[in-house]
Amino acid sequence: MKKNRRYRTDFLFPTPSFLLGAGSVFNVAGKYFEFNTSSSSSEADLKAIMSDWGIVGQDIRNAKDKIAADLKVLTEQK
Repeated sequence: MKKNRRYRTDFLFPTPSFLLGAGSVFNVAGKYFEFNTSSSSSEADLKAIMSDWGIVGQDIRNAKDKIAADLKVLTEQK
């Protein structure tokens, strides 16, 4: 059985905290945040496409689970 992966739409962006956000106000040099990088544009595209389709798969799995739970509730009510 495959392990469920959690895909994100913001994998290229850093995960800021409140303190980093507050500190960026005083950033004069302009390079305060470090973005996630890839070794090539093809690798970045591959990561983005994999993440996009992974999110589509998660949405389908969540919808399937919700329908199964709703059907279980309906059959128990009869």
